[in-house]
Amino acid sequence: MDVTDEPTWLRVFSTVLLRAHLWQADQIAETIDASMTELGITPTVYLVDHEQRALHALTPAGRPRPAPVPVDGSVAGRAFAQIRSLAAAGDDDRRRWWVPMIDGTTRIGVIDFLLPAGPDPGSPVLQQRCELFAGLIGHLIITTVPRGDHLSLARRTRSMSVASELLLQPLTIACDRAAVSAMLQPCYDVGGDGYDYAVDADLARLSILDGVGRGLRAGLATAVALAALRAARRDGRDLVGQARTADAALGEQFTDARFVTAVLAELDLDTGVLRLLSAGHPAPLLLRAGRVVGELEGGRRTPLGVADPHGRPAEHRLEPGDQVLLFTDGITEARDATGEQFGVHRLAELAGQHAAAGLPAPETVRRLSHAVIEHQHGPPADDATLLLAEWSPAAARRMIPLNP
Repeated sequence: MDVTDEPTWLRVFSTVLLRAHLWQADQIAETIDASMTELGITPTVYLVDHEQRALHALTPAGRPRPAPVPVDGSVAGRAFAQIRSLAAAGDDDRRRWWVPMIDGTTRIGVIDFLLPAGPDPGSPVLQQRCELFAGLIGHLIITTVPRGDHLSLARRTRSMSVASELLLQPLTIACDRAAVSAMLQPCYDVGGDGYDYAVDADLARLSILDGVGRGLRAGLATAVALAALRAARRDGRDLVGQARTADAALGEQFTDARFVTAVLAELDLDTGVLRLLSAGHPAPLLLRAGRVVGELEGGRRTPLGVADPHGRPAEHRLEPGDQVLLFTDGITEARDATGEQFGVHRLAELAGQHAAAGLPAPETVRRLSHAVIEHQHGPPADDATLLLAEWSPAAARRMIPLNP
C-alpha cells in the first residue's frame, strides 16, 4: 500500500468528516482508527492536560490506553512544544510521525501516526498528509467539546473548581500580523484572574484582570467585569467607555465595594500603536530583540469598580517583532521556601531568554508559567496569569506546522 496515495487519503478525510456530524466524543478515537485501516496506519490522538505537562491518549474501546507522555523530555512533547512534526522510531521496524494537533493556532495535543513497515517516514508528502489530517481532527475536536464531558474529562488530572469552570477559556489566537497566547495557573482552582482577546480588522484587543480576593466571589467579579468589557467593546465603545461600563456593572452586582484590577489594550496591527489603560494593575513589559527594554507606563486609573472620570489611555509605538507581556501580581509575588519573591526582574530575564530563542508564543508562556509554579513553596497564595502578544508575521507563522 502506498501510504501517500491521494485518493485513499481523500476517502479518509471524507469518512471522518461525514461521521463527525453525528459522532459522540467517546467515538472519536474509534472513528479515526477505522478511517486509516486502508492505509495500514495506526493513529493515536493525545490531548494535552490543562496544566500542559503531559499528553493523554484517546483510544478505541478494547485497545490498551498508553501511559501519559510528558511534554518535557519526549519526542511527542517536542512536537507539541515546537509545533513541528517529528519522525521517530516505532515498534520493531515500523516508524512513526508525531504531528502537532492544533485548532487554528491553539495547541490541543499531538497525533501519533504509527506507519506500516516499508514506507519512507521522511517523505514530505506523507508528512503533509498527516499534518492536514491532524489539523482537521483538531478543528473537529474543538467543535465536539460542547456536546458532552468526555473530552473535558480526558484533559483533567483532578477536579476543577467552580471558578475555574467559569473563567478558563482558549489560550491562543493569531492572525497574519500578530500572535497572542495566555495561561492561567492554578488552572484547577482559579481564584479570580481572567483574560480576554479579540482580533478584528486592524485591531487586536487584549485584557488581563485580577479580581480582589480569592474563590468563587472573586471569580464572579472577574466574570462580570469581563462580560461588561466585551459588551461595551462590541457596542463600539473605546477603552475608557469599556472601563466605565465595567465600573457600573460591578457596582450593580456587588454591594461590598468589590473591584477588579486590569490592563485593557488595543494594538493597531497596521501601525504598531498600542493604546493602554491600566486600572490599578502591574505595568506590562516590553520585549524587543530578545530582551526586556522596560515597562509600559502611563494610562493609569483606579481599579474597575471604582469610578475614575480622569483616566485616559497612554500610547506606545511598537516596532515589528516587539512582544508585550501582561501579567498579574500572582506571578511576581510567588514565593519560594525562603520567602523570596519570583519578582519582575526574574520574569523579565526568563522572558528575554525565551524570546531570544525564537520559541512560539504559547511555548514561551507555558515555560514562564511553569517556572513560577516551580519557584513556589506549597500551594499558590494567588492566581498567576500571563498574556503575551507579539506584533509580527513571523510570530504567527511559528504557531502553525509548516511542511518544508
